[in-house]
Amino acid sequence: MGQPPGRTAEFEEFAVLVGAGEDEEEPLLPPLNFAVVETGVFRSGFPEPANFNFLQTLRLRSVVYLCPEEYPKANMEFLNVNGIRLFHFGIEGHKEPFVNIPEEIIREALKVVLDIRNHPLLIHCKRGKHRTGCVVGCLRKLQKWCLSSVFDEYQLFAAAKARVSDQRFMERFDVASLKHLSPPFCRLKGSAVA
Repeated sequence: MGQPPGRTAEFEEFAVLVGAGEDEEEPLLPPLNFAVVETGVFRSGFPEPANFNFLQTLRLRSVVYLCPEEYPKANMEFLNVNGIRLFHFGIEGHKEPFVNIPEEIIREALKVVLDIRNHPLLIHCKRGKHRTGCVVGCLRKLQKWCLSSVFDEYQLFAAAKARVSDQRFMERFDVASLKHLSPPFCRLKGSAVA
């Protein structure tokens, strides 16, 4: 009889790849501010249970969580069931002018991101704007992006809530101590240099 209306062979193949299969009731919803940073590296706001089906399609090995709060039980269960390792870097979220971005914690988070054994990997904080933006911005500096491109990407996610203090932090961040870690990561397919 062929395929039901609207279901092509390509759809069926995609459905199997993303795990949709028979259960079409469950939509694939990415987390807030989700984006691809680099091959095998993603960014977003805090994943909710409604995002778990989507996250399964990424076949994550690791999550870099940048908030100080304990990871919720439902999220920990999702990670455990899917064999995903959690790297927790508790950075307080403050509003300007009382922003203190801990350089050493950003540096440690970047070491996890740069280690391709942890890929595919998701970096996230609460909204995927400031803390995530700082980690990604410092990564871009390692990739030798010019500062205007680093700031453009940061502002794309932070929008009206962009912080001058975050941009100053990224501008002043010294990538020299991480350069020995960056060459394999920067040579990944899809690496962009602006």
